[in-house]
Amino acid sequence: MKTKHVQQILPPPPSHMVGDGFRVHNFFPHGYDIQPHRMSPFYLLDYNAKIDFCPRETPRGVGVHPHRGFETVTIVYSGKVAHHDSRGNRGVVGPGDIQWMTAGAGVLHKEYHEAEYSRKGGPFHVVQLWVNLPASYKMSEPGYQPITNEMIPKYILPEEGGTADVIAGTFKGVQGIARTFTPIEMYNLRLKGKTALAFTLPRDYNTGILVVEGNLRVNGNEMAPADNFILFRNDGEKITLETEESTTALVLSGQPIKEPIVAYGPFLMNTKEEIMDAFHDLNSGKFGKLEDE
Repeated sequence: MKTKHVQQILPPPPSHMVGDGFRVHNFFPHGYDIQPHRMSPFYLLDYNAKIDFCPRETPRGVGVHPHRGFETVTIVYSGKVAHHDSRGNRGVVGPGDIQWMTAGAGVLHKEYHEAEYSRKGGPFHVVQLWVNLPASYKMSEPGYQPITNEMIPKYILPEEGGTADVIAGTFKGVQGIARTFTPIEMYNLRLKGKTALAFTLPRDYNTGILVVEGNLRVNGNEMAPADNFILFRNDGEKITLETEESTTALVLSGQPIKEPIVAYGPFLMNTKEEIMDAFHDLNSGKFGKLEDE
């Protein structure tokens, strides 16, 4: 079996604020010259590296905004994110939890620091992904998958080497919990101490690993420290990881969606006409109503 080689190890690009509650490094599509299809079906990776927010009575966050044509996936490592949308969904995403929202035909959304966390302040460490939808599903009914850490199936590494939280796809026989529209593999690897792990992914899947904490030696030679993103070539199946300290890493791999992409603001569609339709529908009230409470 051939090795899936590293193409690049990317340090975090300069950060910027999303609203006043998320200080993110955008690895793609804007942080690096990575073509929109290079990590398809993943279109966007915003990484809020660990920072401390000071206490505040009024929660920081992002005001009401629309989405259409894709899914948002929010993964929390530290802190708490609260949210609500125009379909009546609301909740709190804590450490180890995931918010998987299918915007589909359109939804209004707001996300912000959970009230108690905001009053106390402290570490905040979050990933948000935009996962593209194929044309046949872009106008599907919006949906929401609340995934708590306790719900996520886990593969237990031998010799107390840690766990693989299987969010989507299948890892060494363990089936993930998230429902996806196209084939996706997504795992949180939580490796303890000095650990080695080998696994396989399809050759043609676009693959990357975000080092959330600790560091990784990849395929026996290349080192990737915390907050770096490892982009792999589509030239093999096997990946080998080694670590000398406790390390958390997010594995992203998926079958590319080979369709045109036209992105504008909060919309991710296939044509410019569909973007114009999205604005028309938004202004016509078809995304519902959501108060900026």
